[in-house]
Amino acid sequence: MHVDLSGARWRKSTHSDGGGGCIEVADGYTGVMPVRDSKDPHGPALVFPSDAWRSFVTAVRAGEFGTI
Repeated sequence: MHVDLSGARWRKSTHSDGGGGCIEVADGYTGVMPVRDSKDPHGPALVFPSDAWRSFVTAVRAGEFGTI
């Protein structure tokens, strides 16, 4: 799947600690959620189906992956 991200407006989580270990997401893409490494903003981005991204975020919030 190719998604043109040239005009993406990336944002970090409000939970970001500023230590550089963050991801950024770009809202506004129908059916998908683009995700990239904040330390490498010119590097590649992953594009997940929106449903899969919502499931992942729900699992993180529920503590299903433990703590880091």
